[in-house]
Order: sequence, then structure tokens, then C-alpha cells
Amino acid sequence: MTLSLPTNMLPPDVAQTFAALLLAHVLADFWFQFNWMIARKRQFAVFLLHIAIVFFFSALALGWVWQVALMVALAHLVIDLIKTYLLPRHWRETLAAFLVDQGAHIVTMLAAAILWPAAMGLGWWADWAAQALPVMILASGYIAAVWAGGYAVGLLTRRFDMPDTGLPDAGRLIGQLERTMIFLLFLIGEPAGIGFLIAAKSVLRLDAVRDDRKTSEYVIIGTLASFAWALAIAFVTQALLEIVKVTP
Repeated sequence: MTLSLPTNMLPPDVAQTFAALLLAHVLADFWFQFNWMIARKRQFAVFLLHIAIVFFFSALALGWVWQVALMVALAHLVIDLIKTYLLPRHWRETLAAFLVDQGAHIVTMLAAAILWPAAMGLGWWADWAAQALPVMILASGYIAAVWAGGYAVGLLTRRFDMPDTGLPDAGRLIGQLERTMIFLLFLIGEPAGIGFLIAAKSVLRLDAVRDDRKTSEYVIIGTLASFAWALAIAFVTQALLEIVKVTP
């Protein structure tokens, strides 16, 4: 599947800085924000630890242009401060709150890239910035599809409170594997394979949900949400790669 996008949508230096900050963000928010940190995030020391991790990865991704990384970390602090301490719990633990939160972070990173477009070109990785750009976009997309997707689907299905009677963490691993396959199939131009993946999962789940309407509906909701998330992130990732490719 090929996208046709206009040129000059994102200048190279802006794209490089934004891609670096985006990779740092998904690493800090989804790979290095562990479950115990999420559970204790209202403890201010844990909250500050998360912001320190955001700063570290942002600075590292930019080649230790720490001034820009500090601005991004402070913006991250303000956004998370509002979500963690000012919003009621019943709202902040919803998919809507998660999407607004992530959208706000993306806007601040894009703003930082526009305000300081030369940041990536001033750091340690300046000589490799152009070559690393598609790699950073792919890595960010993959983490967002697989790990952020798991968190988003979990928020969506949390209200159903279904008992987990299978293998420990098996459902989470299945979701990660299916989103990985969808992400890869879409980006290699074989989206038709996703239909076979849906069919295969339906057959494998048939005996488990045939006589249990609640479980079958729960599985359908989780599966469709997981597939939709992975497809959306894969589409955005491909769009970013296309923008980078056509930008002179």
C-alpha cells in the first residue's frame, strides 16, 4: 500500500529532531515506565523519576542537546502533573484521557522540533541523523503499535472486569504478537494477510467462546480494538516514512 503525500510537509531538520524526541518519548512512556511506577505515580518521587527518564532519553536521542531535552521534559511534567494530580481517578484511567495525554505530548514534541529544528544536527549523532531518521520512525511506530496498543486496549476493556482463566500473561503476549504481525504486514505492503490473521484467531478462539456470550463479546471487542490500533499506528508510521522520503 503506497501513500501519495505532498512534498515539503516537514523540513529535514524538523523531521529529524521530532523523530528523535518521539523515539525518546515512547521509550520513556512505554518501555521504561514499569508497572510498579504506574501504580505509584502519585508518589512524587516516582513521578519525578519518570520525568527524569523522559529527560534522559530525550537528551540521549538528540545527542545530548540537553537544553531542548529539558524543555520537553518540563512540558511532559506539566501534562502529567495535570493528568496525575488534578483529574479525578475515574477519568484519568480512561482511554479518552490516555489519547488526550499522548496527543498533548506529541504536540509539545512537534513544537520543540519546530522551535529548535537544528537540535538533532548539533548533537553527537549529527553525522548520522539523516540515515537514522527512518529507523527512529519505524522503532517509534513499532513500540506505539505493540506496547502503547496493549495499554490502550487494556483501558478500553477494563470496565468489563472479566476473569483471566488462561495462562499468566498469555492474553497480553497474544495481543503483542498480533499487533506485531499487523504492523509488519501493513508496512511490507501485504494488508490482505491481516484478514487471514483475523480468520486464524477466530478459529482458534471458537471452542473457548462458542457457548459463552460474555466471553465472546469481550474477545471480539479486544480483538477489534487491538487490530484497529495496530492498523492506525502502521498507517501513521507509513505516512511519516513517506513524508521523509519525499522531503528534499
